[in-house]
Amino acid sequence: MTEVSSSLTPVDSLTVDVLTDDVSDAYASKTLFAVSEFANVVRAGATTISGETLLCANLGYGLRLVSQAGGLRHSLLFDTGPEETIFIRNCTNLGIPLGEVECVAITHGHWDHMGALPAAIDAIVQQGGRVTVHTNPDMFNERGVRLPSGAIVPVAKVPLPAEIEQHGASVVNDPGERLLLDRHFY
Repeated sequence: MTEVSSSLTPVDSLTVDVLTDDVSDAYASKTLFAVSEFANVVRAGATTISGETLLCANLGYGLRLVSQAGGLRHSLLFDTGPEETIFIRNCTNLGIPLGEVECVAITHGHWDHMGALPAAIDAIVQQGGRVTVHTNPDMFNERGVRLPSGAIVPVAKVPLPAEIEQHGASVVNDPGERLLLDRHFY
């Protein structure tokens, strides 16, 4: 364990909301501590379970993490997934107040993990929030997929730090490890 990771603050609780993922959990079995999608959308205001009130599955990944330690509460997005409309729809259907998000940690520079980042920042700012986005310089390389034929097809570029800042976020673009939000996150 590194010196930085060993100085994490022990949290009293951590809530994880899956905002975008490859699956929807409507018919999947869940562990006892997991709250079902149906219960979550009803808690957020849905009065009828329907296609419009449920979450959309989407290639990629995006979580909201809410930590509590002592009297401190922090909200962080861990990636945002690939697509703005579905990300915002899922947040809305779950009743996620994006204006409370203080920080976004992007794991790596693939479009399926940060394609929805501009819309997430816009929603945070529109709801009165201020946000810092944590990236690393190597995530902005251009990428492509080599097909069996040998052809290379480019994949969507991810937003660059200057583009992220244009949406109203501060960017920390550093290759080093770091602790975030009163050392609640590594």
